[in-house]
Amino acid sequence: MNKKAVLLLSGGLDSATTLAIAKSHGFDVYALSFRYGQRHQVELKAAQLLAKSMGVHEHKIAEIDLRLFGGSALTDSLEVPKDRDAKTMGEGIPITYVPARNTIFLSFALAWAEVLKAYDIFIGVNALDYSGYPDCRPEFIAQFEKTANLATAYGVENNSHITIHTPLISLSKAQIIQEGVRLGVEYMHTISCYDPSLEGEACGRCDACQLRKKGFMEAGITDPTKYMRAL
Repeated sequence: MNKKAVLLLSGGLDSATTLAIAKSHGFDVYALSFRYGQRHQVELKAAQLLAKSMGVHEHKIAEIDLRLFGGSALTDSLEVPKDRDAKTMGEGIPITYVPARNTIFLSFALAWAEVLKAYDIFIGVNALDYSGYPDCRPEFIAQFEKTANLATAYGVENNSHITIHTPLISLSKAQIIQEGVRLGVEYMHTISCYDPSLEGEACGRCDACQLRKKGFMEAGITDPTKYMRAL
């Protein structure tokens, strides 16, 4: 029997690649997405399409509302930064950071994993081509894994170790795309944009869009993304 794994599936490029990697390693994947009040909820349609087309065992969408706290351009009435150059993107933590988002998401994943008796959790965080989010760093993942093994009944009572898998954490966006293409990921079904149109077209100007375009260019692969304006 395949091993069970819970995987955080946003509908973006990174989570789709992580899903392909998990399946290539023989895991029976249980995908978890979130409707958390994000302005780019079109990503959930992408997540549903990916879950169906890539054959996950089960896909759940958790309903939480981080608009209650705000503090991010993704959950509050703040403008999403556009047209920032690479140097600017590398300075500080941007307003698109959602406070404690990955901590919250991983906690939900851990709860479901405990019910499933799954000892593996996958998340597509990346510490190279990203916008400075503190909860994408290896240090954070290592500490959360320790917490997972201390804070759950099955982590304490059983001999098996709960592992948080981050297969993309040390890869460039280009390397991620190349690996995904090798594994058959159809990136036309993914969306990375922080401020897409209601029709699901990417803005082409936010940090996420720029990193995505840069990744495809450096990978030497045609970008299949539908943008609002010509590249």
